[in-house]
Amino acid sequence: MIRLPRRTLLMGDVLTQLGTLPTGSVDSCITSPPYFLLRDYGVTGQLGLEANVEEWVSNLLAVTAEVARVLKPTGGLWLNLGDSFSRHVRYGAPPKGLLCAPERLLLAMADNGWLVRNKVIWAKPNPMPSSVTDRLNLTYENLYFLTRSGHYQFDLDAIREPHRSLGSKTGRAPLGRRPAWAGPLAGSQDGLRQARADGIPGHILGKNPGDVWTIPTYGFRGAHFATFPEALVTRPLLATCPEAICTKCGTAWRRQVTVKRLGATAVDPKPNRERCVIKMPRRWLTIREVGELIGCTCQAPTRPGVVLDPFFGSGTVGVVAERLGRDWIGIELNPDYGQLALARIEAARGHSEGVMNNNQERRAA
Repeated sequence: MIRLPRRTLLMGDVLTQLGTLPTGSVDSCITSPPYFLLRDYGVTGQLGLEANVEEWVSNLLAVTAEVARVLKPTGGLWLNLGDSFSRHVRYGAPPKGLLCAPERLLLAMADNGWLVRNKVIWAKPNPMPSSVTDRLNLTYENLYFLTRSGHYQFDLDAIREPHRSLGSKTGRAPLGRRPAWAGPLAGSQDGLRQARADGIPGHILGKNPGDVWTIPTYGFRGAHFATFPEALVTRPLLATCPEAICTKCGTAWRRQVTVKRLGATAVDPKPNRERCVIKMPRRWLTIREVGELIGCTCQAPTRPGVVLDPFFGSGTVGVVAERLGRDWIGIELNPDYGQLALARIEAARGHSEGVMNNNQERRAA
């Protein structure tokens, strides 16, 4: 039986190293593959320098097929991709035309059995300046969330945000029936039915963070020039990689989340009424508190979930996993970036444990 490595960096070709991992063993995958013709990582056989965008898509399809194999049936894949502009028709689009590389890959993955659950917009408030004068500057990238089935691990409560909206005692609940204009794929209109009736702006534990994330680009002084920010990894990791999993029944444990409501009471403007204060604050302000782990009753040991990054680069996924108490597996082709990643992870832990053994497996255990 193949044993799953944990907190380990595997050096070498991504397909070769993915082939060493057991089937159905990884809880989550968060990664950013090389964009088409935008980076040269200085290693023979690297992805991203293919002759055309179709070949790039084909190579990444092979990688994502292996990711699908190693993911648990409840696992999810977060895929950060950027686009590039063509300089010649041989690349796959007329000169100056967007290659639409992420969209091509996404549609091909959907045809290969992936379920596309979200297209997150990573909005950059500090984008790279551009001297171009005949189009708009590029200020965002996509982070795609994909699964292999309709039933998967997703802890929304772990990433909810406090409400900052106004509450209302008189807010009307939406009607229980579908409006006349709704088409076959229109969403339900009664999601806030009870909340609005109670004067709450949304879910009691906080609001869904949505699919537009404003996160500054990360300035990193090191050899790797495509480091993505830790904040871009944190939400996906919390939502899809459990902190603890029962070793007997496989149940993913979750943290107890409670909410404190803030807001001072105010004097009732109508003194002739019996009630002299307004008990409901005018603004709904909340503080989320995360408590103990709640899980099964097996009384068996637990172990952390495992997140995989097959394009490890400078090791951001490993750094965030260490900070949040998860295990990780990285795969990296460039040995210099591998050393850089281990150094970052060791610094995050506060001590050095990186070792390279004879079969080129680097472990930080």
